[in-house]
Amino acid sequence: MSSSQKARQSPVDDLARWLDDRLRLAEGGRKYLHKAFPAHWSFLLGEIALFSLIVLFATGVFLALFYVPDHRLVVYDGPYVPLQGQEISAAYESTLRLSFEVRAGLLMRQIHHWAALVFVAAIVVHMLRVFFTGAFRRPRELNWVIGLALLLLAIVAGFTGYSLPDDLLSGTGLRIGYSVLLSVPFVGPLLGFIGLGGEYPGTDTLGRLYLMHVLIIPAGLVGLVTAHLVILMRQKHTQKPGGRARQHNVVGEPLFPNQVMTSLSLFAFTVAVLALLGGLFEINPLWLYGPYEPFEVFAPMQPDWYMGWLEGLMRLWPAWEWTMFGVTIPAIFLPGVVVPGVLFGLAFAWPWIDRRWIARDEREHHLLVRPRDNPLRTGIGVAGITFVALITLAGSNDVIASDLGMGLQTLTWWLRVLTVVLPPLAGWVAYRIAASLGTGGAEDADPASPGGDDEGDAAAPESLETGSDSPAGEGAARS
Repeated sequence: MSSSQKARQSPVDDLARWLDDRLRLAEGGRKYLHKAFPAHWSFLLGEIALFSLIVLFATGVFLALFYVPDHRLVVYDGPYVPLQGQEISAAYESTLRLSFEVRAGLLMRQIHHWAALVFVAAIVVHMLRVFFTGAFRRPRELNWVIGLALLLLAIVAGFTGYSLPDDLLSGTGLRIGYSVLLSVPFVGPLLGFIGLGGEYPGTDTLGRLYLMHVLIIPAGLVGLVTAHLVILMRQKHTQKPGGRARQHNVVGEPLFPNQVMTSLSLFAFTVAVLALLGGLFEINPLWLYGPYEPFEVFAPMQPDWYMGWLEGLMRLWPAWEWTMFGVTIPAIFLPGVVVPGVLFGLAFAWPWIDRRWIARDEREHHLLVRPRDNPLRTGIGVAGITFVALITLAGSNDVIASDLGMGLQTLTWWLRVLTVVLPPLAGWVAYRIAASLGTGGAEDADPASPGGDDEGDAAAPESLETGSDSPAGEGAARS
């Protein structure tokens, strides 16, 4: 390098060269800039969940600046006339102040709430795609487990979040959650004491919920998302069979500029939609519910959709109680703890259940299957969706009965019968339809890729990257 060129270098150039000499950033950067990403739209569902989480963090920081997690009673003197002069908790007062006095406070509250709903919905739909296309199979079982853990944490985050305002609706939901904790035999009271800081309602409840909502759960979400992305980068994405896609290569769009522009566009679209929902569609108008009073119950109480299935289970379940070792097991224990535990336990174990008893296949899979190519899995999935949809519907049985002019008990019995009969019927119909369509056998057909498949760059519009188990080693074939 000539002396004139050295003179023209800036300190930033010197720092970049110094770092590259030691960390080889340029070499790694070139590799990842050409990394292949799937081009199909269904692979963007996970990104919608990620972008909704980013919006949740951003709006959550804003809300945390004004929210006060305190049960201390204060006299409300804000602009909302129906509550003026009443004693309410400092938490409820701070939420009202956010809604009526802080500039853009109500907008941020509603965007935050809508983002939570979309976040959970995107995770659910993303996992349904993974389930029906077989993307959970070996070697991706761990990412399936991480995805379910993310879903559970998202549900808990939503529950703790809408319990914080201390209005009548959130207080009623929190009392139900506390009752579920207490129903656990022998250790229930201890769990309730630790979780809520004493008997409910206690003076430490909001503080503990706030700590969980803004610190513990977000840390868990960030850790799980990071682990999910690291594993995805290591194992590479699954892909639809056909074209040049094989078991031992990766076909897709390069990270830059194709995937970067797609992701940035989707991020802007997600933010815009959430802002539109938060600005135009009212959600959780807690000033109408009033402050929480332990002796009052909000009716008709409707939880957020991702808690509706648990509410529906408890509404449908008969009032069965029994005594064990001198301890009465409340009726809420089975629908509130046992059945959800069984459902999520089966979901966590599903990759191994499918491998051993459904598909009976121990091989690694990097190509997806169409739902009709595995009728039994498709039938089980449709049956599960039908069951969850029915119990979610039951979570609104009082509103539905009122709208239909039907007796509440009559509707509850109808829903009980449908919950038992309809899921297996829907699963059988889906199985028969999938079986009648036949299988294309595309997954097992894996002809050799032309020119080798290993360690290829991604080049628009279609290209190859490293095959995770290609026998060719660290070759340098290009598409």
